Formats: sequence, C-alpha cells, structure tokens
Amino acid sequence: MGSTAEDRSEIVFFDVETSVPTRTGQGFAILEFGAILVCPKTLTELRNYSTLIRPADLSVISPLSQRCNGITADAVATAPTFADIAHLVYDLLHGRIWAGHNIIRFDCVRIRDAFAEINQPPPEPKGTIDSLVLLTQKFGRRAGDMKMATLATYFGLGRQTHRSLDDVRMNLEVLKYCATVLFLESSLPDIFTANSWVSPNTMTRSRSNGKSPSQGALSNINEGSVLSSPAVESKDKSHPIISLAMSGPKGDALNNADPNIVQSDPFNLSALEEEIKREPIKSDVSMVEKPMQESPDWASSSSVFQPCSTSILVLEPDGICVPSIDASLVPSFQGSQRIELLHEGFPFQLHCTDLKVRFGISTKFFDTAGRPRLNFVVDSSPSLCNVLDACDHVAQKLTVDSGSSSDWRPVVIRKEGFFNYPTVRLHIPTAVVADVAFYATEIYQKESSGAVQRLLFSKFDAAELGSLFMPGTFVDAFFSLDPYDYQQNAGIKLVAKKLIIHCK
Repeated sequence: MGSTAEDRSEIVFFDVETSVPTRTGQGFAILEFGAILVCPKTLTELRNYSTLIRPADLSVISPLSQRCNGITADAVATAPTFADIAHLVYDLLHGRIWAGHNIIRFDCVRIRDAFAEINQPPPEPKGTIDSLVLLTQKFGRRAGDMKMATLATYFGLGRQTHRSLDDVRMNLEVLKYCATVLFLESSLPDIFTANSWVSPNTMTRSRSNGKSPSQGALSNINEGSVLSSPAVESKDKSHPIISLAMSGPKGDALNNADPNIVQSDPFNLSALEEEIKREPIKSDVSMVEKPMQESPDWASSSSVFQPCSTSILVLEPDGICVPSIDASLVPSFQGSQRIELLHEGFPFQLHCTDLKVRFGISTKFFDTAGRPRLNFVVDSSPSLCNVLDACDHVAQKLTVDSGSSSDWRPVVIRKEGFFNYPTVRLHIPTAVVADVAFYATEIYQKESSGAVQRLLFSKFDAAELGSLFMPGTFVDAFFSLDPYDYQQNAGIKLVAKKLIIHCK
C-alpha cells in the first residue's frame, strides 16, 4: 500500500497515547496510535487510521496511566503489537507533513523510539507543524495555558477525550478556529486592536502612566508583543490556516499580496521547527539563585509537556482531606521524571482567598537573561499550613525513596521566634515567546465594588508589578504545587497561576 512521492502532499495529524512511567528508568509504551490525512487546500479529512497497541509488558499500564487516557491492560490484551502495525504507521507518516499538538517534544520521540525498539528505520517527515508552539506564538495566551483541552473549551468544542483519533480531529478543529480568528482580526487591523480579544472589563497597565484606559490613559503595546495579534495583510483567498502558518515570527505576515513575488510554501515551517528544537518555550527556570535552585524543567513541564492531561482539581485548603494527599512519579522532559502531588488520586491546585502580603515582589535574584525572578511572601493560615506540611511529607519521602540525597526545604517558612506567623512564597513565572518576555500568571484587580478586571502589561517591568503587591495588600491566589530537585536542593515551589489583587 505504498504511495509515490507525488501523492504525499497531505498533512498527517497524529497522536499517540502512552503509559506513564512510575519508576526511575521506566520508559513510555505506546498504547494507541491515531492519525488522519488532511487535504492542505480544503482541510478535509481524506483518510483515518487508529489502533490500540499491546505493549511487551502489560504491567506498565498503571492506575495513573488509566486515569490519563482510560486505556486498560484488558483493552490492549488482544491488540496488535507495534511491530505488527509498524508498516502501516510508516506508510502513513513517511514523506508527509506531520502535524499535532506538542508532537516535537513527545509524539515524534515516541514514534522514533518505537521503531528503534524493533530495529527498523523510522519514518521521516517532509515538514512538521507543532500546533502547541505555533499557536503560542501566533495566537498568544488569550486561551490560557494552550493545552488542547483548554483551547477546545475556549472555542466550545467539548471535552478532550485523550484518545488518539478524537484528539487529532479536535486538533484540526482548534487550528481552524484559531486561524479564522486571526484572519478576521487581520481584515480590520484598525478596529481589532492588539487587545480586542480581551473582555471589556480588562485593564491594560503601563508604568508610564499607571492608569487603565477607563481612566483616560491609553497603553502603547510594544510592536511584536505577545499580546499583539498578527497582522496578516493578505488579499488571496487561501484558507485562514495558511495565513496562520505564513505569518512571521513576530506576527508580521509574509508579503503575499504582490503576484510578482514568489510565494513560499505555506507549510514549510523548517525555520520554526529548528527554533522549536533549539528552545521551544523559554521560561525563567534557569536561575542563578543560591538559596533555592530547582530543576530547569519545573515550570515548563506543566505547561508544555502533556503525556497525561488529566483535569486538574482546584481545591481550597479547608476542602482537602489531608490523609488523602499522596505523591507519584510522572514523566518529564527528555525521559526524566518529576514528582506530582495528588489528592484522592488526582492532581490538584490550591485556591486561597484573602492572603495578606507580608513581603512584596522580590527582585534579588535574576535569571540568565538578566530579568528579576519574581516572588512575594504571604501569611499562611493554619489550614493551608496543614495541607502544605502534608505535601512536604509525601513529596520528601518519595524524593528520598527515589534515591535523592538533596537537602529538603520546607514550603512553609517558620522563622525562629515567629512560629505563630508562618509564611509561604508565591512565585510569578516568566515565559518568553519570540524573544518577548511576559508574566505567565493571570493577574486581576478587584475593586471595592466587587468588580474584577484583568490587568495586562505592555512590557516586563518588575518595579511596576511590585507596586501592586505592597505589604498589607490582600490577594486571592490560584497556585500549583511543583516539587523540584535540583543541585542538591529539593522542595515544593508554589507557582501562581492566577492572582486577584484586592483594592483598598
């Protein structure tokens, strides 16, 4: 069923579901492969293929794996092995444009590893489109963490099933929606401004004036900012997804209005692919900080790498059953593993209200690009202390059991003589896309009337941010608990996902 080189112009969207390693040295096992062939001119599905795959050892399908994708050992017990279907996978993939969400870091690696295990040459792509990085660069963070499930919710496409064929079809639909939005924005650039996608109750802050648009001051968004929408000045009748692929790295479109200019292949993303391979999404994780050092993948692992995209529970400390807190090893970048904290078997984040800021934004330490590492200290309630102490206990035990000899740093700060005033440190991560730095935390302001407004920032400015988190200020915080183990220091970092600042 081989195909000639001439009929390999289709885009193949594919996805693999895998087991989740639960111990050191254990690799991934492909449990399902799904793909669709798509016509690049009409974006219609031409063909599809999916199959469950039986791993050599059924015991690798742990309860954690089952929670991720619902694939059980019984379900794959009679399925073909990868060797049985390798020729079909090769025929689908080889010589075509590969597309998928986070495929460069995950799915492509799993495919190549699977072919290596059976001593067969892997398929090679004509080009690769990784929608995670592409959409992060072109669509911005208007859809939150850019996970497939989040994007699908943003566009009202339903819930992600975490099954291969369903996921690749959802991936294509998400791309269509994103491209269409960008295409519409590009048609009226003077009306659809850089902030047009933000809800009406959003304020944009600029340190030059410190006021919101509602206060009579306009914020100038820097050209090329990640908050700006790509200005694709195209007059052709191509599908908007082509405009998405053709827009430049900072949102400027390639000139395709002049018929005398030779048009580049809209799906030739070799330059973008090389950029992704070098440094897909940079984050403030390579810190030069002596007191606390952590693994370079602690921040980006939760937002970029998603072999298991199980829904994250958001819980308040009072709603947590402390004995139900546990920790598990999950895969991280490049085959390594990290610790994930669980409540009743599920990953979770915390939501705390009325946290009092004790120490404002710290700019004492810097990342390798010279940007301050941002964090601030808040008072910790007894219920929050109980939860965090329990998390410390289970995470530290698993760290030691995994062979680590690092010094453990408790997440609750208790200074001698001040044990009745425990505090915790909340971190505001910084992400970099297309050389533009921005706060990876959603920040809101709550007025005395109760109205909540989103704050956007025209540039990275630690001093401006610090003016919002003065000692005595109260904030509501949604944050993740990210264990780290790096350079003989280990602990749990509290990473702010969303902050609501109370106005006095």
